[in-house]
Amino acid sequence: MHNLSVKSTEKKQVLDITDKLGEFLPNENGLCHLFAKHTTTALTTANLDPGTDLDLLDAFEAMMPKLNYRHPHNPGHVGSHILSSMVGTSLIIPVEDGQLVLGNWQRVVLIDFDGPKDRQIILTFIKTE
Repeated sequence: MHNLSVKSTEKKQVLDITDKLGEFLPNENGLCHLFAKHTTTALTTANLDPGTDLDLLDAFEAMMPKLNYRHPHNPGHVGSHILSSMVGTSLIIPVEDGQLVLGNWQRVVLIDFDGPKDRQIILTFIKTE
């Protein structure tokens, strides 16, 4: 198990972590399991052509209803909690010979809905052969 540190620099940000993951993968076949240890972040794959990160953030913002949230800690970031739950905080990616098996345009991204902050991701490798 490995702990990856990722620092966001914006209030809402899509961060490409694909290359960082490769540093922790053994030269074997298996599954890379990722888990974000935060209730206002999410993990997914995305195409990161220029501007696509901002398109994703705009789309997520458009999906979030403006309600009278009751969260006692800080109602202002309830939307970030909900988006994190909707997208998900974990991801499993196949690994072949130590390389992530991704499509041509796929990148692994951490989405921070409530930054800027230092974020922690747990990487676990599950050997399949």
